[in-house]
Amino acid sequence: MSAEALPNLDAAALRIPELERLRPAEPSRHPPRILLLYGSLRERSYSRFLTLEAERLLRHFGAQTRVFDPRDLPLPDGAPIDHPKVQELRALAQWSEGQVWCSPERHGAMSAVLKAQIDWIPLALGAIRPTQGRTLALMQVCGGSQSFNAVNQMRILGRWMRMLTIPNQSSVAKAYDEFDADGRMKPSAYYDRLVDVMEELVKFTWLTRDVAPYLTDRYSERKEAAAALEARLALGAIR
Repeated sequence: MSAEALPNLDAAALRIPELERLRPAEPSRHPPRILLLYGSLRERSYSRFLTLEAERLLRHFGAQTRVFDPRDLPLPDGAPIDHPKVQELRALAQWSEGQVWCSPERHGAMSAVLKAQIDWIPLALGAIRPTQGRTLALMQVCGGSQSFNAVNQMRILGRWMRMLTIPNQSSVAKAYDEFDADGRMKPSAYYDRLVDVMEELVKFTWLTRDVAPYLTDRYSERKEAAAALEARLALGAIR
């Protein structure tokens, strides 16, 4: 159907999706860059243990990883944006091509510690969007029976942050039984699922990172940008 048959469309901003744009001529060969965030400050933190186990798997699968330590990160709006921990987190978000978020479930929800980290990552830094188009894997640990409340909340946040959240996810029930005294995860179906999730994250990151700008290129934003440019040019002509 042509644009002429759809009179509400802005023909200048409309672009027909092109298959060839999803096939980069020279795919990137560097290791996928993955940032991992966890949501607890406890000394024996099962969300941190699960995150570190995920990091080991990601490195085994050939990824380059960074784990952000949330200690000393101020509450959102509780410090200026030039706070060292805020700057560290934002720099890591821009560095990343994919992310892992892991939270304990508290009162049926994700933890405030993890939410604060996400809230410090803005949707835009000037012309740079530090999360748009990044892949995202979600995990949670439970103190009792298995639940998916935290990962479901984080999936909503991932969509809000314009990330490409992979289908698979990990929820570890009775986490206190799943790690040994050294914080290493015991063999189990939960560990097997963790392997599945990290493998899938690496695959999706390989698949999408070179074409993420095209995947997230939107008609509505092109239309808005074209209108702003037209208004600026008109103002310039008046001057």
